[in-house]
Amino acid sequence: MLSKLAYLTLCRSVQLLALLARGDAAKDLEILVLRHQLAVLRRQIPRPRLESADRAMLAAVSRVLPRARWSCFLVKPETLLRWHRRLVAGVDVSAPPDRPAAVGPGGAAADRPPRQGEPPLGLPADQRRAPTAWRARLGDRDPHHAAPPWARPRVAADGHHLAGVPTPAGAGIIACDFFTVDTVWLRRLYVLFFIELDTRRVHLAGVTAHPDSAWVTQQARNLLLVLGERGRQLRFLLRDRDAKFCRSFDDVFYSEGAQVLVTPVRAPTANAYAERWVGTVRAECLDWLLIVGRGHLEQVLGVYIEHYNRHRPHRALQLEAPDRPARLPVVGEGQEGGVLPRDLLGGLLHEYRRAA
Repeated sequence: MLSKLAYLTLCRSVQLLALLARGDAAKDLEILVLRHQLAVLRRQIPRPRLESADRAMLAAVSRVLPRARWSCFLVKPETLLRWHRRLVAGVDVSAPPDRPAAVGPGGAAADRPPRQGEPPLGLPADQRRAPTAWRARLGDRDPHHAAPPWARPRVAADGHHLAGVPTPAGAGIIACDFFTVDTVWLRRLYVLFFIELDTRRVHLAGVTAHPDSAWVTQQARNLLLVLGERGRQLRFLLRDRDAKFCRSFDDVFYSEGAQVLVTPVRAPTANAYAERWVGTVRAECLDWLLIVGRGHLEQVLGVYIEHYNRHRPHRALQLEAPDRPARLPVVGEGQEGGVLPRDLLGGLLHEYRRAA
């Protein structure tokens, strides 16, 4: 694959040099002919077959081609990014994604894993369509017995519930997590962030290629300084069992009187707020961009988090932003007025404000 990609790159480089020697009129005419031929092929072949070298070449060319011209590609931008992530992971981009097979009764592979709410695979076929049948086999249990320990409510001696699990209204609770971003040069960067559960405000801790214990501990200290300047008091820190969260990282929060809550093994829903934000930043920002390096990623995330904290509405906050700006009197309020738009990240994000 590498030899074929190198040969393909050489051929395209020679063709590029030949195009530079042509006149503008000849180039425009050739582009018009190629576009027409491409439209004819798209009508005949709904889904062309691309090899690994073709996918790598398209992903590389998309980096230098302006976004306004991406309509010439045969695939969508998210498809190019998926090919790039698989190249970073060392997986052949032409191979289909791996899907875990579900094991049915008797050790045979099932067609698909059971969906949420379906009976277990071990029940007979005549009972799989009746939810009451397999529920009866479970017996009458305590409603909190089937729930994992972290999801069971804590009850005090007087019968009142204690705050053991972070809730949307819990003040002083912050969740943190890592997520990775693969650059154009096949380099993996790690992003550490914190999110306040009551206000949904996100803090970008930092971006690095080597998140060692010293770096992670320093980001924890920086967060406490920011919270102190804003008058916020930290009561609980929620994190997963990632090995990058070292003991010194927890000691920073223990020194301020906060408690560190560690999620159970393989329970991403226990840190649902952080996991949801990772999906949001990927779907709204990172899945549409090709990152060059650390500086580029920090700039992109800085712009997006500023938009997320100050302008993006949240349903949990009654369609308000986490950092609610002070409401200023508007001349002629209640009357029709102009709206000023503002585009961010090359038109990927849009902000609107009322003209004064």
